[in-house]
Amino acid sequence: MTVNKRKKSVRFRGSKTHGWGSMKKHRGAGNRGGRGMAGSGKRADTKKPTIIKLYGYQKYFGKRGFNRPQKVREELKIINVGDLNFEKKEVNLAELGYDKLLGKGKPDKAYAVTVKSCSNLAKEKIEKAGGSITNL
Repeated sequence: MTVNKRKKSVRFRGSKTHGWGSMKKHRGAGNRGGRGMAGSGKRADTKKPTIIKLYGYQKYFGKRGFNRPQKVREELKIINVGDLNFEKKEVNLAELGYDKLLGKGKPDKAYAVTVKSCSNLAKEKIEKAGGSITNL
């Protein structure tokens, strides 16, 4: 009685053919009728009755739906009102590389901000603190 039988794949290590005789016997997927949906009768006139019985014709054969090409969006570089910690009161965010000003946080000074776009809340908070916003 074998106590600890090694797996076949381990025993055949170093063997060129792993027990299948000639090299051509188990080359590729020819022995099993192809890979994937090959042999299902998809491209021939003979649809396999077992497949149609199990899955139904529409579930197994053919493509469904479509893929629309997606637009590549550029990410905006944003900054919040609470992150405005500048020495000067006049700040040009466009020159600093920011695209949009958002309204999270509280401004610590009355800034005069120049930016490409800003949210309504950010504009409200800046103006409430005594500052102003100029859109480019």
